[in-house]
Amino acid sequence: MPKFAANLTMLFAEVPFLDRFERAAAAGFDAVEFQFPYGHDVTEIRARLDANGLKPVLHNLPAGDWEHGDRGIACQPDRRNAFRAGVARAMDYAIALGVPRLNCLAGKAPDGVGAAVLRATLVDNLRFAAEMLAKAGLELLVEPVNNRDIPGFYLSRTDQALDILEAVGMGNVLVQYDVYHAQRTEGELAATLERHLERIGHIQIADNPGRHEPGTGEINYPFLFAHIDRIGYQGWIGCEYIPRATTEAGLGWLRR
Repeated sequence: MPKFAANLTMLFAEVPFLDRFERAAAAGFDAVEFQFPYGHDVTEIRARLDANGLKPVLHNLPAGDWEHGDRGIACQPDRRNAFRAGVARAMDYAIALGVPRLNCLAGKAPDGVGAAVLRATLVDNLRFAAEMLAKAGLELLVEPVNNRDIPGFYLSRTDQALDILEAVGMGNVLVQYDVYHAQRTEGELAATLERHLERIGHIQIADNPGRHEPGTGEINYPFLFAHIDRIGYQGWIGCEYIPRATTEAGLGWLRR
């Protein structure tokens, strides 16, 4: 049966970050993921995890200035040093919190930078990050994001991500497959998951349109969950959706 992790960034956005752990546990989740823990002391986060019996499964590498529009910096050649400093910072948090994998957002393609330079920059940065993470036994994830929600995002398709992984050539680099982004970009959810299961390190979910909870849109989640179980996916599924009302009110899909 699939295992679900609460995405604290999305599910409980209305409450302070450190209070979200208790809410997730009370809602019945055993595991959590979150985007950026860097604004909080790592010992405080560790204490909230332990107090609520929660397993942390994922957080992101630093992604630039999020409040001013950055959505990652890994493909941007003029920010190579910032990216690499972010890897070290993310590793410190991951090791202290017991997080086994870190997700990398490639970022928006800067104006005037050629495709070859963007690809080479991303590959070099990912290889650097993968080598660093491998020393600590950590996985690196790379997430395609649809261009409708984030115009100009460099990495938007599963096949593009797999091509980048092949170029990086490190066994601890895998795809983060976000069902919502994949539906908006390419569809073929079940077939893609099955064909590339060995290269998928983490799955996230939301329905389309609206990025709300499963059952509110066009994706046949009962079928998809059964399919994910049948093909043998052993990892966590991150619930990265925007609740229509409160998270607790919208958990009927999980109980079913």
